[in-house]
Amino acid sequence: MATIKVKQVRSAIGRTKTQKRTLEALGLKKLHQVVEHEATPSVLGMVAAVRHLVEVQEN
Repeated sequence: MATIKVKQVRSAIGRTKTQKRTLEALGLKKLHQVVEHEATPSVLGMVAAVRHLVEVQEN
């Protein structure tokens, strides 16, 4: 299965609890932190929910 790299590029300050919890579930705690995940439908849905805060790079 394909993998994706997710990088947090905008702050979670002032965002809703749901968006903060989604970033935490993706493993993102700091700005410019990069995590790698399998491109499953659940992960892609989480990325879509916070697409304005992250950048995605497909491998």
